[in-house]
Amino acid sequence: MPSISKARIKFYFLKNVTSLRNRSSLKRFLSRLFKKENKTLGSLNYIFCSDSYLLTINKKYLNHNYYTDILTFPLSVSNQAISADIYISIDRIKENASYFQTTIHQELHRVIFHGALHLCGYNDKSKRQISLMRKKEDEYLSFYINNFVPRETTN
Repeated sequence: MPSISKARIKFYFLKNVTSLRNRSSLKRFLSRLFKKENKTLGSLNYIFCSDSYLLTINKKYLNHNYYTDILTFPLSVSNQAISADIYISIDRIKENASYFQTTIHQELHRVIFHGALHLCGYNDKSKRQISLMRKKEDEYLSFYINNFVPRETTN
């Protein structure tokens, strides 16, 4: 059974994120997500930044010249507790929330869970993988909102 006792989840803000409330609850939920996926969590660093900052990283480390909402960099060696740096563009979150007609709060948490799911082994390259990833995101987002978030913060 995976251990969460030594899990460390930190949030770093290079750009202000007003939609990230209840951080202690979110950390507990993320630990639970990894446990439910039968993975051992070591440490996660979520870095919230701008489009331009994430584009620079995308170009430098992945040779991709386009904007993205998230980049996940696994840091752990196989068979060890999962550790990673996860960069999230707040600019993309806001734009995607508008495009998908959802709240910034929900889109932000969907992307946070998306990065965690990548670390649990889920991919999104094929149509089948994308479908499974969306299903898992929806499940975790719904469970999080219904069980970990006070009602007044869901808008």
